[in-house]
Amino acid sequence: MRNFFSILLILLLGACGEPEMPSPYHAKDVSWQHAHADFQLADFNGKPRSLLDFRGKVVVLFFGYTHCPEICPTTLADLAQVMHLLGKDVDRVQVLFVTLDPERDSPELLAKFVPSFDPSFLGLYGDEQATKQAANAFGVNYVKQDDKHGGYTLDHTAGMYLLGTRGKPLLLAPYGQSAEQLAQDIRLLLAIGR
Repeated sequence: MRNFFSILLILLLGACGEPEMPSPYHAKDVSWQHAHADFQLADFNGKPRSLLDFRGKVVVLFFGYTHCPEICPTTLADLAQVMHLLGKDVDRVQVLFVTLDPERDSPELLAKFVPSFDPSFLGLYGDEQATKQAANAFGVNYVKQDDKHGGYTLDHTAGMYLLGTRGKPLLLAPYGQSAEQLAQDIRLLLAIGR
């Protein structure tokens, strides 16, 4: 009986803490996990890029590859819809697509593929080491899987990072989050200027 009261007391004391306020965002707050994440890559014009280049804008960062059969093109199409929903705020947002497949995704291919969804979208690439460093910085996993036709696919983490106007990774939106919810989260980030 004494054990029962001890456990009950522990549970009651644990419940007395500060109540957590609900997040105003639809996406998950990951600011504590990736506070110093960045990358050193190049855009499809060969210009070196890092997050500092996009200060003042909310950045939507997505890792994928151009030969992706479903997740990557679907996500880019959803992001094009988000840009449409943002209206006058669209110029304050930058979508970045980081290829996980530098072996096949040449700058020329990225220059055709990524802006085909929206002309403002920017494709980034690096060599194998720079790609791995960028992916690791954001907790993105990817594994090459050989297919039966002699080619390969990449199994990779799906989701988009939303970074505030000061370049800090704040939110992780899961694959399939609605365009309306993404647009709301981006507007909140623009309003608070983080």
